Amino acid sequence: MTGLPVGRRVAQWRVRRNMTQQQFADRLGKSKSWVDKVERGVRPLERMSNLREVAEALRIDMEVLLAERIGQPDVAVAGVARIRAALARYHVEASSRPPDVAKVRARLDHAEQSYRHARYPILLGLLPGLLDAAREARVARPGRAADELLVSAYGLVALVLVKVGQGELAWLAADRGMAVALATDDARLAAVATVPLSQALRAVGRRRSAMETALVAARRLPPRESAESALSPGGDGAPSLRVTLLLQAALAAAGRGDGRRVAGLLDQAAAAVGTVGGGFGRASVEAARVVAEAAVGDVQAATVRHERLVCGEQWRWLPPEHRAAYLLDVARVHALAGDMARSGRALLDAERTAHSEVHDRPAARDLVATVARYAAAPAGLARLAAALHVT
Repeated sequence: MTGLPVGRRVAQWRVRRNMTQQQFADRLGKSKSWVDKVERGVRPLERMSNLREVAEALRIDMEVLLAERIGQPDVAVAGVARIRAALARYHVEASSRPPDVAKVRARLDHAEQSYRHARYPILLGLLPGLLDAAREARVARPGRAADELLVSAYGLVALVLVKVGQGELAWLAADRGMAVALATDDARLAAVATVPLSQALRAVGRRRSAMETALVAARRLPPRESAESALSPGGDGAPSLRVTLLLQAALAAAGRGDGRRVAGLLDQAAAAVGTVGGGFGRASVEAARVVAEAAVGDVQAATVRHERLVCGEQWRWLPPEHRAAYLLDVARVHALAGDMARSGRALLDAERTAHSEVHDRPAARDLVATVARYAAAPAGLARLAAALHVT
């Protein structure tokens, strides 16, 4: 099907799945006329949400539809395919020249630094080989250092896959990391593995599981952990693992509309940050409060808190990836509230903060396409939409 328009690919995969246009339309909740127009190219599939729905109904990966689409980076498609292939390698044998654990750790540190700066195309190229190396190092030199290395590698793979809209594959990677961590019977390593697992579960809509998983891991942490920082993403001054897990649980609860649980979890996280200190931790809690308050319907309070956060000193403690991802959440809140001017400005701020967070995330592209259609959107958003080929 290489070179075929998206609509023709949809038609051929529908036939392969032995579905009529009416059956396919029923599965999508659309009309038969809608399906017919898509397949004939009369109605283009421009929204990422529609592309995901069509791919899921056809039981294929979205990149199968997007491989030849203008604006879909080849590196993303190839990178995801290579990561999938790496995850599908179940038997790893000791090499005659096994990789050195310390050297693989240095490679992982570099990759984590790239993640903090939202360099997703680079990461998609690095991660398959890094994951292979971490697995080979553990086979050759089993022990705590190799276990930590592999758990972190699986976690980073999961986080990047969430960013590029591969939630189910992210869940698989995070689950692999959790399996390694649980086998060590180390509560702290299990907590490290739980952070990307919770994010992957939220990405596929399993918010209750994400919340419960994070809370179980937080409860099992030893008391002394409150004085320790999480493995990577934030580096020095990062919030403790307990704080990070409580924030994950709070965001999952917010997605379920459980306002009372959200407030309690955020208060616990704030109290834990108070015992540890660090501007990163306090800023992380405040950013989570904004997103959570908006999710449970208190948009006005969230807006006030957001303005205070971005004007304060704590804002710069967050790495570019965190700030840009947060700004996308804020843009989504404003769009849902009908304030397209503020939504557009938040999107442009997110692009300036971390280019790839907007250009290489399907969810961000979809939001840009939606907001750019409104006259109230800032002028710069039309330029961004054109650059993303979503006009």
